[in-house]
Amino acid sequence: MSFVNERISKRIEELAIQLTNIFSVVDTKGEIDISEKVYEIMGNIPYFKENPKDLFYVSANDTLGRKSVVAILRGKKQSKKTVVLIGHTDTVGISDYGELAEYANDPYKLAEGFKHIKLDDVVRKDLESGDFLFGRGIFDMKSGDAVIINLFEEIAKDLDNFEGNLIYAAVCDEEANSSGMLSVVPKLVELQEKEGLEYLALLDTDYITAEFIGDESKNIYIGTVGKLMPSFFVVGKETHVGESFNGIDPNEISSAIMTRVNMNTEFCDIVDGEVSLPPISLYQRDQKPEYSVQVGKTAVLYFNYATHMSTPDMVLEKMKKAAFEAFDSVVTKLNKQYETFCSMSSNRTYKKLPWEARVLSYTELLEKVREEKPDIDEVLANYSKELMKDESIDTRVFAQRMVEKLQASWKDQNPLVVVYFSPPYYPHIYIDGTNPKDKALIDAVDNAVKTTKTDYKLAYKKFFPYISDLSYGAAPKDPAIIASLKNNMPGFGIKYSLPLEDMQKLSLPVLDIGCFGYDAHKFTERVEKKYSYTVTPELVYKTVMKLLNNEIL
Repeated sequence: MSFVNERISKRIEELAIQLTNIFSVVDTKGEIDISEKVYEIMGNIPYFKENPKDLFYVSANDTLGRKSVVAILRGKKQSKKTVVLIGHTDTVGISDYGELAEYANDPYKLAEGFKHIKLDDVVRKDLESGDFLFGRGIFDMKSGDAVIINLFEEIAKDLDNFEGNLIYAAVCDEEANSSGMLSVVPKLVELQEKEGLEYLALLDTDYITAEFIGDESKNIYIGTVGKLMPSFFVVGKETHVGESFNGIDPNEISSAIMTRVNMNTEFCDIVDGEVSLPPISLYQRDQKPEYSVQVGKTAVLYFNYATHMSTPDMVLEKMKKAAFEAFDSVVTKLNKQYETFCSMSSNRTYKKLPWEARVLSYTELLEKVREEKPDIDEVLANYSKELMKDESIDTRVFAQRMVEKLQASWKDQNPLVVVYFSPPYYPHIYIDGTNPKDKALIDAVDNAVKTTKTDYKLAYKKFFPYISDLSYGAAPKDPAIIASLKNNMPGFGIKYSLPLEDMQKLSLPVLDIGCFGYDAHKFTERVEKKYSYTVTPELVYKTVMKLLNNEIL
């Protein structure tokens, strides 16, 4: 029996348009507006008029006053079984729309505007087909939110025959720092413990798209990719450019690390035939504040490091090894070049340069400084308090400043690379089917796919490939893994925090059943209506109902 009909598809499209009509760019007041709109729509469902306590806000605890919306729908056939659904309500910015920016939130006016500008052939074809809706957030991911909202609307019509519970968290700030989800996680644990709820899975309806040219699959992802930000604080030896062999350029060491790590498939994780993307740089620059003819002393770089199986302790060791190899290659090159330079000069005799490759983790450096300065922990604590007074300091800059302070406190100022983690951290979640919850989720999705009649090619994958709030449905439980993360991420628990214990308590299998389209985060962002408003809601409904062991209504 099919859940979705023409009425439901039209309603989901209508909801998606309503949500898209509200500009909700991340880190703006628009995020408050969209939360209030979701609250209003959910509040019109008769169940929430009768049970207002089951619809509420969760503060993101920030200066903007942002908030997430949480809705709990309880079946009349009492059961503790509960499926948690999430969707983010914020979007990236709209500057890429140029002169059409004012219409970025109006799919119909935007489509008219697109008729008069140059588009590539594929986008033009999609525009003219009428099969797509364009607009900022329509694809990432307000159509996904519309699917969940409609699911609540429909199930609420016959709660007498519904067994179990649904929780929907419409979270803010997914596109930046995930403060919405991070504040919702403790609330989910509170509800779980207070009411004895049995959480079965965490389901997101974030977007899906073709992963490569010619990819015709519409993927359901059971599990999610993780992310770490291995970072490198490079200390060289400053010198005048007229005495260049008397120093060592931190930019050259930094560049060697870049060459060694960036887009290197050696660092890809392979699990069940699925491969994580290789690390890619997000930041690289020296720290010299002014122009001068002095070779600078320090440089910083960090990478986006996707994981399917590698834990923080494993990544740290891989990056220390890579940094040492890169640093050592620079020392070898400099000695070779200096030897050649001396042979070219009539009055110079070659003598091996004094540089040696040295790499330490943040915790290893801290131990060395402690040996000299037993009060270094107090010094760092006081310094972090000073940094916290400046709210404009980014969490990554905060971590960097803490490394700088620690390194500057060491008597040994010879060249060095310090490897540490910058925020944020997103755990990967691998669903292998070896425990009952994992198996139940896999079975529910398999049932949904097999019973959904469609011309689309449906496929399963193990890891949702885009960084998302799904990662906060669980966390590693090995104390050594957590210690490696916390102790090597300067400012953890001060400037940047994760509810790790609550994530460990949730320990949920996760999946994404998303709406389909193209060009998320581009001005040509668009959602394909037929799949997104017909197939996606069908798959979501059947997966939820199977998890809760409900008959199809």
